[in-house]
Amino acid sequence: MNRIETPVTVVGLGAMGRALAGAFLAAGHPTTVWNRTPGRADDLVARGATLASTLGAAVEASPLVVVCVVDDAAARELLDPVASRLAGRTLVNLSSDTPERARATAAWAAEQGCHYLGGAIMVPTVVVGTAEAVILVSGPHDVFDAHRATLRALAGNLQHLGDDPGAAALHDVAMLDVFYSTMAGLVHAFALAGADGVAPTAFAPFAGSIVGILPPIIAAMAKAIETGDHPGDTDRLAMEAAGIGHIVEASQARDLDVGVLQAVKSLADRAVAAGHGDDSFSSIAEVLKPLPTP
Repeated sequence: MNRIETPVTVVGLGAMGRALAGAFLAAGHPTTVWNRTPGRADDLVARGATLASTLGAAVEASPLVVVCVVDDAAARELLDPVASRLAGRTLVNLSSDTPERARATAAWAAEQGCHYLGGAIMVPTVVVGTAEAVILVSGPHDVFDAHRATLRALAGNLQHLGDDPGAAALHDVAMLDVFYSTMAGLVHAFALAGADGVAPTAFAPFAGSIVGILPPIIAAMAKAIETGDHPGDTDRLAMEAAGIGHIVEASQARDLDVGVLQAVKSLADRAVAAGHGDDSFSSIAEVLKPLPTP
C-alpha cells in the first residue's frame, strides 16, 4: 500500500521558496503554491504542484503552511487578510528576522488558533532537500513532532531547538553574525593585498589557511566565554590590539575604508582598558555584556 504524504502549501516563491516547494514535490508531498507576483510557479506546476488562485485557497489546501518571504513583517502583511483560515493549521515561518519578531509572530498565530513553528534555513537554495541541508526549527515540541517527517523533506539535518519560537531566529542571526563579519574581513583583506598588486586568486589560498584554523579556536573560545576564564597562555589581547592597529595603519596608507577594523580595534582597546590586556582575545566578551542597571 502506497503511503499518502502530508499535503503542504508554500507561500512565497522567491528562489528559496521555489527550492522548498521543489523539495516537498521531490519527496512526494502534494504541494500547493502561491506567490504575489505571477509567473514564478511555472516550473513547479510542470513538476506537479498546484497553483492556488488566491492566498486564501492556498492556505485552505493544506494542514501545513510554510511561508518564506523577506521577513516577518512581509509574512504578516500577506497572512493578515486570511488569518481566520489558519485556524487549526500549522504555520511554519521560514522567513528571516529577529528573535523578538519571531516571538511576536508566534503570539499572533496563537491568536488565530494556529499552531506555529519558527525556522531558519542555514544553507543556500541548491542544498535544500539534501542530506547536507541544515534547517533549525523552534516552537512547541508536540507541534514539531507532528510534522517532523514532512519537514525532513527539506533538510537531512533538521534540528529542533526547543519550545521558544524565537530560538531558531536567535541562532540564525548569531550564525550570520559570524558569516557576514567573516565575509567583510575577506573582502577587506583582498582589497588590502590587492592595493599592492597581489591578485585575489593568488591571495585566496593564504586567506583559506586562516579560515582553516578557526574550528579549534571557536571551541576554545566558547569554553572560555562560558566559564569566564580567559587565560592569555596562547594569545594576549594587548599584543593583538597592537596588531589590529597595524592593519588599520596599513589600510589607511592605501586609502582603504577602515570602519570595520576601527570597530574591532575599539572593542579590543576597551577590553585592555578594563584590565584584560594579559588575557586572551575571548575576554572581549566581557565588555560586550550589557552594563548593570543603576
